[in-house]
Amino acid sequence: MTSSTVALQAVRGVIFDFHSTLIDAGDPGSWMDAAWRRLGRPADPATTLGAAASERIRAFLDRIWEHAHTIDPDSERDVSAARHREVFARTVGLLPEIDPEFGAALYAAMTGQWVAYDDAVPVLAELRRRGLRIVVLSNIGIDIRDCLRREGLADLLDGVVLSFEVGAVKPAPEIFLRALELLEVPASQALMVGDSWRADAGAAAVGIPTLLLPPTLGPVHGLEAVLRLVGEMTGEEAL
Repeated sequence: MTSSTVALQAVRGVIFDFHSTLIDAGDPGSWMDAAWRRLGRPADPATTLGAAASERIRAFLDRIWEHAHTIDPDSERDVSAARHREVFARTVGLLPEIDPEFGAALYAAMTGQWVAYDDAVPVLAELRRRGLRIVVLSNIGIDIRDCLRREGLADLLDGVVLSFEVGAVKPAPEIFLRALELLEVPASQALMVGDSWRADAGAAAVGIPTLLLPPTLGPVHGLEAVLRLVGEMTGEEAL
């Protein structure tokens, strides 16, 4: 019996997914309340619409982009800002409890609910200390740079690749190749970190070693696994 191994190369650059990797989408109940306040409506959704209706909205928002897939199966929302807004409006419109004005307020309040996991900044800062380049790559139809600045991530990055700016959606190879250009490293010396086997694992098709972290609850996402893996591939110890 023969066996073969592939020698791992030292990692010189890391590509991070955005949602559910560096950023938590936040609590859907808080999102709903923020939109309600934005409209200046009395009381809160639970009081005005009733507890049952409020819970239906909360549960729906918690899986908003899964619901959006039924309207936009080809992810056209991720290559057009206008299409992104349109798909969102049509998706929330599936619930009779969400009127168009409320839906627009939800869209306006959406990015304000996004928060970095507690381990995101420390892990990125440690990667930078080790001399690695870092790029964020996201399938998204809106600009996330304000969120990255607000959450203290922007100054730790060497680039941002957004599907609506590139015109390609993960797992298409083009979007990963653009990230490699910004990293300025070959695929064999990069690492992709994400949460989706459908989208993020597309990096493997262009030769990028890939780490998928499963969804987590709470403020910590387990990103120290990136430091451990990078350490193993470079012969360094994770801090």
